[in-house]
Amino acid sequence: MTGLTQSGTGRPEAALGRPRRILLVCTQRIGDVLLTTPLARSLKSAWPEARLDALVLPGTQGALEGNPDFAEIITLPQRVGLREKFGQLRSLWRRYDLALSPLPTDRARLFCWVAGRHRVGVLQADKARERGKALLLDQWTAFDDLDTHTVAMGLRLAELLGIPPITTVVPPSASRARLDSLLAALPSAQPCAVLHPYPKFAYKMWTPAGWIELARWLQERGHAVVLSGGPEAAERDYAQRIAARLSGPVLNLAGELSLGETTELIRTAALFVGPDTVASHIAAATGTPTLALFGPSNPVKWGPWPHDWKPLASPWQRRGSARQGNVYLLQGEDPRGCVPCMLEGCRRHVDSDSDCLLNLPASRVIAAASELLAK
Repeated sequence: MTGLTQSGTGRPEAALGRPRRILLVCTQRIGDVLLTTPLARSLKSAWPEARLDALVLPGTQGALEGNPDFAEIITLPQRVGLREKFGQLRSLWRRYDLALSPLPTDRARLFCWVAGRHRVGVLQADKARERGKALLLDQWTAFDDLDTHTVAMGLRLAELLGIPPITTVVPPSASRARLDSLLAALPSAQPCAVLHPYPKFAYKMWTPAGWIELARWLQERGHAVVLSGGPEAAERDYAQRIAARLSGPVLNLAGELSLGETTELIRTAALFVGPDTVASHIAAATGTPTLALFGPSNPVKWGPWPHDWKPLASPWQRRGSARQGNVYLLQGEDPRGCVPCMLEGCRRHVDSDSDCLLNLPASRVIAAASELLAK
């Protein structure tokens, strides 16, 4: 195998040969897992005969539901005892010709080193601090957490391997049978709009009043409203409180669907509206007109990747709302000029409010939705 190299050097594919077994490690949040799918598609396109597996944390495997590029999704719990951890590592020992991860974490690098005969990954820009960690990788590139989109960051590993990067985000998928039976409760002639009001963290949250005003406007335009969301009690309750304030056609499916079924729901919609959460990334990947509400987060790195977006450059600027392809990214505003602060809300923790979203008027959201529906 090759020694330590940086991005853009050598011909690693010649040293690696054609791998027969590949492991893609993404032991991070569910959105990170989804945004590794362009790298997975690149690997399968370059080596279609290879077996590609994914290693993820429990609870995030739904992002890969029905993904045809993966043979197996391996889930390993994060917090286990020493004996269990040793068993995890032993089960992976050198099972793969190639192991790679776009995450700059010690855990991801360790799994790559254990599982792969050839290891490819990323290091933080502080080379002095990372020098010892580089010994776990045969090839690496510097991790950029500010100016490079998460999709493009993963695809730098494809470039390291000398294979063509493919920018397609592959959303999960599932059978439509159960979904169609649930949708039968809505008037069949009406187009539907899917609203996903509840993000994982409070600092990414808009207001219930805003969602209600938006939903009523959609109903007045002749759309049935479908609410999506995860199975947690707080998320289901939040969606139910919104549904209870609507008098027109509304169907609350929060907690009722898998991520694959949620994808199939979004494919049928005339419009999707959601916050900075995995559902908005999924919606963007389906090609459905998608309105994403952004506040503190950095759009350059985390803005939804539009369907059929080909350049590796991020679709988004740091400041300001914009439309690219099927996605309208609507950024909140604050008179202090702090948007995006790229922090966890105004109080700097995940349960914080964000003034830029609390003060986002429904009129701005409705205007953006109207533009998407008009086209």
